[in-house]
Amino acid sequence: MNTVIAGIGTDIVEVERVASKLEKGDDFLKHVFSEEEIAYCSRQKVPAIHYAARWAVKEAYLKAAGVDFIGNHKLSCICTKNEVSGKPFIALSGREADLFEERQYKHIHVSISHTTQYAVAYVVIESER
Repeated sequence: MNTVIAGIGTDIVEVERVASKLEKGDDFLKHVFSEEEIAYCSRQKVPAIHYAARWAVKEAYLKAAGVDFIGNHKLSCICTKNEVSGKPFIALSGREADLFEERQYKHIHVSISHTTQYAVAYVVIESER
């Protein structure tokens, strides 16, 4: 089976911007992040860095998937998880999983990096020829 790159997306997020949204209450958290992401990030020494990284993954994924308008997507259905080794991966649910299947995508590759100031994510989506 031959695969081709169906889309590439990247995003960079300022950690302080996410930190300020977090200070305003739980609405942002519940709208953007899955329960699993909230549990993971809240356990970290500086949660805002990890929330920013996961926000960047969601944006990079949507860009790779060719989304024109983010408002039509439930961001909490794009969940960043980690393998035992620490390697990140994206788990889709709900409408996002349905769209992935409809478009005949096969695999998602994701890379995340961050500093105390910025988080960046890079996503590649593969499909069959």
